[in-house]
Amino acid sequence: MMIHGNTVADGTPVQQASAEQWAEVLDVMVDAGYQNIDPTDTWIQIADLSPARLEEFAATVRAAGLGIPAFSTSRRSVVDPDHGDEHLAYGHRAIDACAAIGIPLISFGFMRALTPAQSRALWFWHEPGPVDDPAPEARARAVARIRELARHAGEVGVQVSLEMYEDTYLGTADSAVRFVEEVGEDNVGLNPDYGNFVRLHREIEHWDEVAAKTLPLANYWHLKNYLRDHDPATGAWFSHPATLETGTINYRKAIGYAVANGFRGAFCVEHYGGDSISVGATNREYIRRVLPRTVPAL
Repeated sequence: MMIHGNTVADGTPVQQASAEQWAEVLDVMVDAGYQNIDPTDTWIQIADLSPARLEEFAATVRAAGLGIPAFSTSRRSVVDPDHGDEHLAYGHRAIDACAAIGIPLISFGFMRALTPAQSRALWFWHEPGPVDDPAPEARARAVARIRELARHAGEVGVQVSLEMYEDTYLGTADSAVRFVEEVGEDNVGLNPDYGNFVRLHREIEHWDEVAAKTLPLANYWHLKNYLRDHDPATGAWFSHPATLETGTINYRKAIGYAVANGFRGAFCVEHYGGDSISVGATNREYIRRVLPRTVPAL
């Protein structure tokens, strides 16, 4: 739902909108053939709705005929140098909100707010963003905070997924896998959002190598794709948003591998630019086509 922004048609913040205004936005998704949504806190912060408003929101989603298999937080790193404590408290409230209305999984990440340069760029990934502190004690603090959230989530029956993102503790395949192992909680897995890497204008790990290491730990999955090219003469890299079917990542192969290795989570289709709702719908149908016809026994 991040494609809708955080205001409704008349400029009212989604957070303060009426149930009728929420329903108007949800109807757009229903008309495009969606049966489930990830509300995403770039659209609505369910963590900060009152109990009555939270139930009103859940009832509005149900009335639209939609389900909510997961809720993603965005740019709320619990180790942000300026807002880490605030984001940690928010994470706990978000877990409780998910439990209250039956959302089975919450996705966290270490990406931070866009820098001024990123906000001005044509595509924000053209400019470098914040980089997580590599010091062992800083990483240990990040692990401890995610473990704290995970234990809370486990107590109320919610799974946790950790979104991979460049220059964070989840910024490479090896680092992400090690991080999940360091957290050490059974309800924690990875959200292997390779699109966050494929769009970068620099050399990156090959997507299929990342897949082999991370997909066995995946419990939720943001999917998007990009065309990617390189000019050896100048050293320049280029990327542009693409559908799942036409971009650099072979999602037929990746999805098949994920399912064979036990993935049973939800797919969240994402896209930047153009009619993202329709591109997402195209991606949704592509996923349905390439899903294995039989699911291997675990």
